[in-house]
Amino acid sequence: MSSAYQLFLPQVRKSCVVFASPHSGRAYSDDFLSRSILDSHAIRSSEDAFVDQLFDSAPDYGAPLLIAKAPRAYVDLNRAADELDPALIDGFQFRGHNPRVASGLGVIPRVVSNGRPIYRGKISLLEAQSRIRDVWQPYHNAMQGLLDQAYRDFGEAILVDCHSMPHEAMDGVAKGGVKRPDVVLGDRFGAAARNDIVDRVESAFRSAGFTVARNAPFAGAYITQAYGRPSRKQHAVQIEIDRSIYMDEQKIKPNARFDLVRRRLRDVIADISRIGQDRIPLAAE
Repeated sequence: MSSAYQLFLPQVRKSCVVFASPHSGRAYSDDFLSRSILDSHAIRSSEDAFVDQLFDSAPDYGAPLLIAKAPRAYVDLNRAADELDPALIDGFQFRGHNPRVASGLGVIPRVVSNGRPIYRGKISLLEAQSRIRDVWQPYHNAMQGLLDQAYRDFGEAILVDCHSMPHEAMDGVAKGGVKRPDVVLGDRFGAAARNDIVDRVESAFRSAGFTVARNAPFAGAYITQAYGRPSRKQHAVQIEIDRSIYMDEQKIKPNARFDLVRRRLRDVIADISRIGQDRIPLAAE
């Protein structure tokens, strides 16, 4: 098994849907921790903790599940490989302006949540390149391979990119009596997935009792942009789940509702996976 990711496959692949969790990795090496000015708890603050567990039933419904092992603080798989930060990487010069890189959230992050620095100084360009080669590239190769297989088998591929968001991220959205969303779906305002597919995903969450919003404040980042190609029958939908509904954000531990949310998500996963199962008769002809 790859050191960069874990892949959980169904006994029989029945769906064109691929579930993936790029930010739930928690393999913090002693070497990495020793080089950080953050302790082993604070460095986890930007991690999508437990999202891999929330979606671990995907193979039960005929869909593969791809999970990153490396933590987001080490390599951010939801960034382009060339989003390198000159303020962190010694000897690297960046031309142009990238707001994610400028804020310290490039492919090799300089900060975790609330802008807290990870390192005392800079890291070498060679080290940055080795992280991309050993972690970023294998994960993305695996994901594209799963999508290619889905297209071959079912004539269409749907990536469900699974994330979590801090509860406070919705403070500016839930105003004026509007109910705070539990889930935000991002399809880059229709550019990353066909509308009827996003409608099906939204319906799955609503049927399970979740409050859903679209594209605000998260419309999808690199993965949604890079892999969402509706004209080629390859779709990508980003899912952001409010962390507070299933975990204690300060302690980074599951809360009393974790098992309930996980059970409700089983119904969501089953429903989304059926988008692919609808195409089995066509694939078999």
